[in-house]
Amino acid sequence: MSLAVLHSRALEGLHAPEVTVEVHLANGLPSFTLVGLVETAVKESRERVRSALLTSGLDFPHNKRITVNLAPADLPKDGGRFDLPIALGILAASGQIETSRLAELEFAGELSLAGDLRPIRGALAMAAAMRQSNPQRTLILPRASAEEAAWVPGLPLRAADHLLDVVRALQPEGQAQALPTVLPPTAAPSAHPADLREVRGQATAKRALEIAAAGGHSVLLVGPPGTGKSMLAQRLGGLLPLLGEEEALASAALLSAGGRFTPQDWGRRITRSPHHSASAVALVGGGNPPRPGEVSLAHHGILFLDELPEFPRSALEALREPLESGRITISRAARQAEFPAQCQLIAAMNPCPCGHLGSPRQRCRCTPEQVHRYQSRISGPLLDRIDLRVEVHAISPEELQAAPDGEPSACIAERVASARQHQHQRQQQLNAHLSGAVLDEHAQPETAARHLLSQAGNRLGWSNRSLHRVLRVARTIADLQGSPTVQAAHVAEAIQLRRALPG
Repeated sequence: MSLAVLHSRALEGLHAPEVTVEVHLANGLPSFTLVGLVETAVKESRERVRSALLTSGLDFPHNKRITVNLAPADLPKDGGRFDLPIALGILAASGQIETSRLAELEFAGELSLAGDLRPIRGALAMAAAMRQSNPQRTLILPRASAEEAAWVPGLPLRAADHLLDVVRALQPEGQAQALPTVLPPTAAPSAHPADLREVRGQATAKRALEIAAAGGHSVLLVGPPGTGKSMLAQRLGGLLPLLGEEEALASAALLSAGGRFTPQDWGRRITRSPHHSASAVALVGGGNPPRPGEVSLAHHGILFLDELPEFPRSALEALREPLESGRITISRAARQAEFPAQCQLIAAMNPCPCGHLGSPRQRCRCTPEQVHRYQSRISGPLLDRIDLRVEVHAISPEELQAAPDGEPSACIAERVASARQHQHQRQQQLNAHLSGAVLDEHAQPETAARHLLSQAGNRLGWSNRSLHRVLRVARTIADLQGSPTVQAAHVAEAIQLRRALPG
């Protein structure tokens, strides 16, 4: 047979569209041509495939005109994931392997020059897409990629270590050596190592973290250096419940598309902590082909931005839309990719360049102009999208030593889980995501609470967005207390937790 047809998948953002690999052998001047909008890494597969076949003791048709078409032609293909299907297509077209089973299989894998199979990026996203479109097919991947894809339940999956393993499995029935089946893993996520009990004092900041965890709200911690802002932020993950199956799959698929998935992270709320030198592309995604940024890698998890004013202004402004909508669309001239970005933002910053503005223990050395310039690095629209703004005060050594241990994260997590359960039963979403008519229905304050909120908004010059965010926080405080209505005390606490920057 001079024509062989196999199935594989590309990786386009978070999606993995099907790709048909067509290999044709013809008489003529010897050549090896790849067509179908292939990137440089795919073009280089010609040399990898040729060497892998020869070093594995298989025949390579040197005297044939080899044409490989990756369809559809207008879908960009990148990476080395097509090495394995191209090599098998050449063997099938030259009659070296059985072709009767190829229609019920999908292949992906990068080949070494010796024929070893190397893992590919986005195996979990590929498996999730295959389960939706062609669940009856069996997916054959390199072993490390198959172990990653096995987190997708209900998918026939086989692992291979070498090209020859796949070739033997595709021989006629009497000579077949089945590839090992990869079973879904059962490992439970590891416990969160950081406990809020280790943080002494800072009752207001701890209360803000509990409210943020219960309602999915964003937080900004402001205070002098060494007051525990980063320590508090790193313990927010211990207050959040484990992910459900669909949430865990969505989070793992994004990490897989970014090449950062590890089995230890399955089911946990991921905390991403990019350095303040990160660019806008690193934070929101981009590149060619487009890859998810930190705001998408933290989907259903936490995005921690330490030293917030030190981030480039353009990078912070790029976060405004995904923080509001929970999605990010990356548009380029040749393609467009959309990634979910429903993460919980927690940020930390000093009040001024020297860090000691308002500290009772050290005198601030900054001029008012320097303080204003430093705080102005965070734009008003971005600050407006942060629900809770909390001052973390400096504590003297005597107070710190005398302070008892805080409440364990496990106890707070129980209250958080109960509040989240109330929200899902009432409105099928967290309070931080309420908007429009749903907000009016489920977060309608009592008369005294409405009057207090109106007074605070007029006095502080808040926008409508700010008023809505305060109302969502008040609804979360009411849920933590088990109150069916939003009362004046709940609104008052929400107002106190939305302070302006010290200056």
